Amino acid sequence: MLDLTNGLSATMTITEGISRNGIHTKEYNMWLVDRQAPTPEEKSIIESLPFVQGHYDFSTILGGRVYENRPLSYQFEIINRNYQSRKSIQTSLENWLMKGGYEVLYDDHEPGYYWMAKCTRVNTADTYGGLTINIEFDAYPFKISELEEGNDIWDTFNFELDVAQVTEYTINGSTDVMLYNVGASNLTPTIKASAPMTIIKSGVTYHITAGETKSSEFVLFQGENRLTIQGNGTIEFLFYKELI
Repeated sequence: MLDLTNGLSATMTITEGISRNGIHTKEYNMWLVDRQAPTPEEKSIIESLPFVQGHYDFSTILGGRVYENRPLSYQFEIINRNYQSRKSIQTSLENWLMKGGYEVLYDDHEPGYYWMAKCTRVNTADTYGGLTINIEFDAYPFKISELEEGNDIWDTFNFELDVAQVTEYTINGSTDVMLYNVGASNLTPTIKASAPMTIIKSGVTYHITAGETKSSEFVLFQGENRLTIQGNGTIEFLFYKELI
């Protein structure tokens, strides 16, 4: 017997999909049947010198591995035997997904995180039972946490991926603190200070003005980051974990 539903049952409930710009794929009655999110390719910087055995790998010279963007791809099925209805859905989907550039993309498979991604291709094909949709994205190499580090939301705490830490301090003179970057990439935090401060990190002195500042010169490396903060007032470090 010919299966016009592609193995899907009308009594089933759509539980997974993606959302972008406030629209979720379940609003189009799209059934997710395949998801591909391979790890990103590394930007390798390798030099081979004459008369030297092997080669030198400078890929981590800045303290961490650097990656290319990563591809994300999804396959969906829509059960709809009405040809004209399918064509309208196809046009709507293409205009929704191909609009804009790199924007927030939520995947129900990764709760608590999002991708910064641009849709690069929407391919649709008619089937006996409806429509097959293949969607491709070009995405920033890392998925980004929705919650700032230092949050105290216990219900979402993951003992394998998260760390409980303080990211806001009251400084009276000089204080030694430890910030943890438990993600897979080096991060540049936003620093909020109520007064001018001085931060000493790895022997380098950084002068922080009052208000919000962010500089690519001040980086939180993966793992422990020991800081000495000098000044008087409050200071807060705002950053979000990034994972492969």
